[in-house]
Amino acid sequence: MLDALVIAPHPDDAELGMGGTIALMLRRGMRVGVLDLTDGEPTPRGDRETRARETAAATLALGIEWRENLGLPNRRLRATLSARGKLAAVIRRTRPRWLFSPHWVDAHPDHVAATRLVDAARFWAKLVKCDLPGDPWHPQRVYHYACVHLKLALRPAFVVDITDTWDVKRRALECYASQFPPPRPPGSPDAPTVLERVEAAANWWGATIGVARGEAFTAREPIGLRGFGDLC
Repeated sequence: MLDALVIAPHPDDAELGMGGTIALMLRRGMRVGVLDLTDGEPTPRGDRETRARETAAATLALGIEWRENLGLPNRRLRATLSARGKLAAVIRRTRPRWLFSPHWVDAHPDHVAATRLVDAARFWAKLVKCDLPGDPWHPQRVYHYACVHLKLALRPAFVVDITDTWDVKRRALECYASQFPPPRPPGSPDAPTVLERVEAAANWWGATIGVARGEAFTAREPIGLRGFGDLC
C-alpha cells in the first residue's frame, strides 16, 4: 500500500525532520504515509483540538493522503508490548517498503522510545502464528531523520536535496502556530526560533552536498545502490 511510512512521536516531528523529503517523494509519485504515535499534547501554547486542526492543515500542505494517530500517551511514550502490537498491526496493514523514525539518540525521551518501538514492531510485523491482524510484512529498510531536540553533529548516511520542496516544508511547519512562536522583533537578543534553526540546518546540509537545502538521514543497516544516477 505505502512506499514509505514516516513514524513520528508527535504531530510536527515528521514535518520538522523530513517534510521536504516527503514532498519530494510525493512529487515523484511515491505513496507516503505519516503515523503520529501521540497527539503531542499538552504543550505550553496548545491543546488537543488546536493541535488536531494544525495537523490537518499541515497534512494538506504537504499533500499527504494517508495519516493516522496511534493514540499512545504523550510525554510517557514507551516501547511496551501493547504499543508494539498496535504499531505492528499498522505496518501489516499499510505494508510499507521503508520505515522512517527519529535518530536513536535524542534529548527527548519520547523520540528515543519511538525508535525502539519502531524497531521492535518491524520485527513483530513479520511474525506468523501470532494474534496480530493481517498478513506478515517486513519493511526492507529503516531510515532515521533528525528531530529538533537532537543536539549532535550527525554523520549522515545520506542527505536529500530538498531545494525544490523547501517552500512546501516551510508552509507545513507554519501550520503549527501553537508550537512555534512568531518571529522575534528586529534587534532582539533572544536565541533563534525553532523555524530559524530548522532553516539553518537545511542550509547547512544542503551546503554539504552542494545544493541550497538538504535533509540528513542516518541508517544502522547497509544502504544498497543499483546505480549512481541520483547522487549529487
